[in-house]
Amino acid sequence: MSAREINPDYRYRVEVCFLPDQYPLYAQDMDIVVVIDVLRATSAMVTAFAHGVERIIPVSTVEEARQYLGREGHIVAAERNGEVVEGFSYGNSPLAFRGPEVAGKTLVMTTTNGTRTIALAQGAKRMVIGAFLNLTALSDWLVRQDGNVLLLCAGWKGKFNLEDSTFAGAVMDRLLESGRFGLEEDSSIAAQYLYHAARDNFMSILKAAPRRRRIEQLQMLPDVKFCLTADTSTVIPMLQDGALVPMKPERVA
Repeated sequence: MSAREINPDYRYRVEVCFLPDQYPLYAQDMDIVVVIDVLRATSAMVTAFAHGVERIIPVSTVEEARQYLGREGHIVAAERNGEVVEGFSYGNSPLAFRGPEVAGKTLVMTTTNGTRTIALAQGAKRMVIGAFLNLTALSDWLVRQDGNVLLLCAGWKGKFNLEDSTFAGAVMDRLLESGRFGLEEDSSIAAQYLYHAARDNFMSILKAAPRRRRIEQLQMLPDVKFCLTADTSTVIPMLQDGALVPMKPERVA
């Protein structure tokens, strides 16, 4: 099924890449890349900006993050395998970035999946950050843009995961409804079907996931419920000169 069969009058493409290592197969002709790591990096980024963080520096390794420890005006977060790395006060829990102490600070962050995916796609023409928290604000902004959109899922250690793919399907659904977008990839259609299966209860994603037991062991259920709640923020982080900054309100509007 081609994009023109779905929407014969579309101007731009929207596609879903389920795995970060497949990014080069999808990147050609894409004008905007949306990096998605619902549990939990991109949710933490949206939350941090909503509570006053000025910018976020994503780094790929724990060693890079350590270089910022103790630096004035900086908060440093490091997560691996769902846990805070020893020697750091923050991981990738969005709930940790809701206090007044983060306002006005620069957040340096490294995570298992999200920051790696940002690094892989840092050469994109434009990059923004997506999470259920900013679903409507992000989707509405994307609909107004003139260009092809790639929804890039961080997955889990290079493998497919349900939550990122379902969120990508939610954005995909809204862009297709606008009439300005079409699709050509089977992965994009699959993501839309995933969203349709879960749209009445995003927590059903967790119930179906084999990782549920590990999530419970790590006491992450409050994080998961927070991350799977749609439209609690209008913040759209964007990559600018190697750091993430919140998009200015007039651009979002």
